[in-house]
Amino acid sequence: MKEDNKITPLQGEQKDSPKSSEGREAAVTGTFWKRLLAKKWVFPATYMAAAAIILALMWVYQDSANSPIPQDETGLEVSTGEKTTDGNAVPATAEAESLGWPVSNKDSLELTMEYFDVNASSEDNQAAMVEYGDTFTPHTGIDLSSPNQEPFEVLAAMGGTVTRVDQLPIAGYVVEIKHDNGLSTLYQSLDDVQVAKGDEVKKGEKIAMAGRNELEKELGVHLHFEVWKDGKPVNPETVIQ
Repeated sequence: MKEDNKITPLQGEQKDSPKSSEGREAAVTGTFWKRLLAKKWVFPATYMAAAAIILALMWVYQDSANSPIPQDETGLEVSTGEKTTDGNAVPATAEAESLGWPVSNKDSLELTMEYFDVNASSEDNQAAMVEYGDTFTPHTGIDLSSPNQEPFEVLAAMGGTVTRVDQLPIAGYVVEIKHDNGLSTLYQSLDDVQVAKGDEVKKGEKIAMAGRNELEKELGVHLHFEVWKDGKPVNPETVIQ
């Protein structure tokens, strides 16, 4: 019984349990970092390394942003311009429309009266005066007539908006079209007018037929055509291309 109450050395003494291998490794690692961080060159070196990484990432990003993406990777169809109704592509940037003749075949017609040009000779200017009654008026346009006095189609010399359709007592039917860049065209001595005020017309579109008027009745069937720039008449032959 007395032997049972004896305390063995193992029971009476409490010894520290040995540390595990993980604990020893953690202690060693912590000591290593403490020693490393204590050195003066660590923080500048770390800063420079981080800066180098950031710059490298920025260069990579900029290079990828500037590099073109192949069409087959975008999934989109590349178009170089608009498409017409027949599916054919047209250039995205088209040249400005030019002013043309108000007839389909100018060579088949006669220029029966020219524009009154102050820089022309006295003889030419005398021929470019319109006489009505006892009044002589400078001719602010050109007159085109058919040699056989047959009516001919009158076309819009340029695309634009019809701003005037009138029937005047001595000038006959008159149509005025406003275009871009301060240009407008006036068509006089008309018959069978095909447009109305406010209509949008395209270059070469038929607007009327040539007819007669009282002001220039000696010319018979003809077209009186004027071109105005910024509110002033100009010689149509100098601006028509």
